[in-house]
Amino acid sequence: MEDQSAGLEWRGGVPVSTRFDDPYYSLADGLAETRHVFLGGNDLPARFRPGFHVAELGFGTGLNLLATLASWRASGQTGVLRYTSFEAYPLPAEAMRRAQAGFAELAPLACNLAPHWGTAAIRLPDLDFRLVVGDARETVPRWADLADAWFLDGFAPAKNPELWSPELLAEVGRRTAPEGTAATYSAAGHVRRALAAAGFEVTRAPGYGAKRHMTRARRA
Repeated sequence: MEDQSAGLEWRGGVPVSTRFDDPYYSLADGLAETRHVFLGGNDLPARFRPGFHVAELGFGTGLNLLATLASWRASGQTGVLRYTSFEAYPLPAEAMRRAQAGFAELAPLACNLAPHWGTAAIRLPDLDFRLVVGDARETVPRWADLADAWFLDGFAPAKNPELWSPELLAEVGRRTAPEGTAATYSAAGHVRRALAAAGFEVTRAPGYGAKRHMTRARRA
């Protein structure tokens, strides 16, 4: 039977997938990376509005969700943030809590959400979260909604090519609202070309930390 976990080891407090030989977030500062790549790359929080819908490839430790909800609350939004994440290999709740404990700034929020890890849905007064478990190549095409912003946060394209295929990114394009956006830490040429073919206007932007570039995209 195929192993249904991504495998896990810890390097300096950072979780690393042994299946993909890749860390779940930057070894330098995962929260700063999330804010730079996924929030900044999607022009957030400036674009927030009630009912704004974030979709994500690769839920991982839940760090992106925590950072997005923290930004939502800090921006004084009313209404509900919608957030859907597609994940093939969900981490155990204990591992998520251990990873999140490394970000003291998010501690109150992490504590608030900790009882919900391991469930497929979280509903709070300002959050409607859904975790879609399975191969994104199968689950995204079946998804009937549209995202205002995509966080493309799978493991590195060289190590997890399935999550960056032209076919899957075409499905991402089809499930993006008009003038919706996408962002990723990857600046690989084949990723940028696939996003362009999916109907996005693609630009290369300064990356986080040691990465020279990242990718931003807007639905044409």
